[in-house]
Amino acid sequence: MRGRLKIVADENIPALEPLFGELGDLVRLPGRSMSADELADADLLLVRSVTRVGEGLLAGSRVGFVGTATIGTDHLDTGWLERQNIAWCSAPGCNADAVVEYVLSALWHLASEQGFDPLSRTFAVVGAGNVGGRLVQRLRALGMTVLVCDPPRADREGAEGFVSLEQALEQADFISLHTPLIREGEHPTYHLLNDSNLQQIRQGAVLLNAGRGPVIDNIALEALMRGRRDISLVLDVWENEPAVSPALAALCRIATPHIAGYSLDGKIRGTWMLYREVCRWLGREVSLPLESVLPLPEVERIHCNGQLDPLKPIRLTYDPYRDDRALRATLGLPEAEQRLAFDRLRKEYPVRREFSSLEVSGLESETQAALLRALGFRLAIA
Repeated sequence: MRGRLKIVADENIPALEPLFGELGDLVRLPGRSMSADELADADLLLVRSVTRVGEGLLAGSRVGFVGTATIGTDHLDTGWLERQNIAWCSAPGCNADAVVEYVLSALWHLASEQGFDPLSRTFAVVGAGNVGGRLVQRLRALGMTVLVCDPPRADREGAEGFVSLEQALEQADFISLHTPLIREGEHPTYHLLNDSNLQQIRQGAVLLNAGRGPVIDNIALEALMRGRRDISLVLDVWENEPAVSPALAALCRIATPHIAGYSLDGKIRGTWMLYREVCRWLGREVSLPLESVLPLPEVERIHCNGQLDPLKPIRLTYDPYRDDRALRATLGLPEAEQRLAFDRLRKEYPVRREFSSLEVSGLESETQAALLRALGFRLAIA
């Protein structure tokens, strides 16, 4: 490889300079509009989920390594990359905790509004990989009843401990989708929820999608919601992103612009995971630990006098209605402008930290301390 590396990266990836600055020359580009011409003389390509990477983008380039700072890889043509001897990596689990906390925040906000005990709800997790698996762990630590639907895992591990999609829809009070987007094969997830099974959702349930938009047939979902106002709908992902259906968004309790995993912690963790893999590819030592590039949170700790409503520390770290308001403010624009606004909300996303960044002190109840610890907050040692 000649001279200094040329590293082309999605402009929305954080901490590029401290992690990659010493490895080569950085060029930041909008991820959705990267072109083959811009990558012809690049050595490394670092992307997020909005960039489709394959022959059309990289044929004839000198790119030898592709990294995506995301959990999912459905935007990478990994088969083509491997046939071209182009190394690639993703960042599995980098923002899993952020997505889990998006779900927990939505649950606690809806519980407060609707007057139910969130711990009393039966929760179905559809897709128990990096994100869904961590959500299952967090929910079970909270003492909740959790149903797990993951047919590929059930095939590998045996049916015990798993439920069918039909059981998940019919039995759960809260259904949370975390599957990758798979269009072919034994267990496709494209339009996994559609007009033939959406009606099976339990009366009064919450349906949340923070995985991939096309996992739900959005046209069928809109039709369902017009006749089933008992369902509380929470959507962070949309079938035709960056276009969002204003009609479907109007039927949501919470509608956000694909930012469930957008904690600063998760994004920087993803960048650091790419840095680690690039160092291995180059045969270099990993000289920078993750902690060296994580900034201190704006609010590091809160003190209470004995009791604390869990919604208070949840809101301090993440309030989904902030993102809901921001998205809805764009939905009256002409579609071309709305699509640009959707990407701008992601590009200019405000700093959001994970629950673990906040320390809570002053609790007198061990039961409440255990609850906050299970949610993911740090507790000060008395």
